[in-house]
Amino acid sequence: MTSHPHDHPHSHAPAGSSGRRLLGALLLTWGYALVEALAGVQGGSLALLADAGHMVTDGAALGLALLAAWVAARPPSALHSYGFGRAELFAALFNALAMLAVVIGIGIEAWDRFQSPRPVAGLLVSAVAVVGLGVNLFVAWLLARGQENLNVRGAFLHVLGDLLGSVAAIVAGLVVWATGWTPIDPLLSLLIGGLVLAASLRLLRDALHGLMDGVPFAISLEDLGRDLAAVAGVVEVHDLHVWSLSGERRALSAHVRVVDLAQWPEVLENLRRQAGRHDIGHTTFQPEAAKWEPLIRRD
Repeated sequence: MTSHPHDHPHSHAPAGSSGRRLLGALLLTWGYALVEALAGVQGGSLALLADAGHMVTDGAALGLALLAAWVAARPPSALHSYGFGRAELFAALFNALAMLAVVIGIGIEAWDRFQSPRPVAGLLVSAVAVVGLGVNLFVAWLLARGQENLNVRGAFLHVLGDLLGSVAAIVAGLVVWATGWTPIDPLLSLLIGGLVLAASLRLLRDALHGLMDGVPFAISLEDLGRDLAAVAGVVEVHDLHVWSLSGERRALSAHVRVVDLAQWPEVLENLRRQAGRHDIGHTTFQPEAAKWEPLIRRD
């Protein structure tokens, strides 16, 4: 009895509506990030520049989601039998490292401004940030309509985080305009930098974990093994491996000892169904006759 080579009923076709939402959100986010950056330079506001940097982070997240939709449309080839999903993880790694450099730059500039305060055009900063808040709200609304797609859902969470950055820039501009207290600008820029740092570190962790074929954080290998071993006709499961093919596609391989190899087609279908409950769409199961004591028993 040979192994069942591949079970991957997932579709490689991109969701057209999700792709259009992501593209529209990406253009809006990066377009207004450029406006904020120019206004930040013109108005002397580090908080506005930091918020622009945060919007770049969100735009990168949207770009990665858009890339994933495009990559998913490409079928596996003779040289890339799993497809091209790993491109998303490499892009995430690059994005995380680039944004860590941005955070370091914000921190250095904020320290310099604490030492040598500079004039800030408070009303200009607030006005630009208010429009930026509106852009973020619209992008969040746009993405909220497509959260059945995991990539869109992740991008949506990034945009929600950016709303706080826009609010911080608004507050900084109003405080400077009303009181002339310029230290509020680098203080809030550090707050925004902290948001970018947290998001970048999580992205860096996820990208490295995926590239090292780590078990996806949302999956408990022990619980998965128990669920598979609980399938009727299964004696035990061993050599169980789970890894990410891309940001949202997961793969599994395992050896399965069964009571009766003649029942393997039915057992295999139940194993596939159980793996699907853990959001694993690409499975490879090797059947074996039960001849010795199991390593993972059914409870």
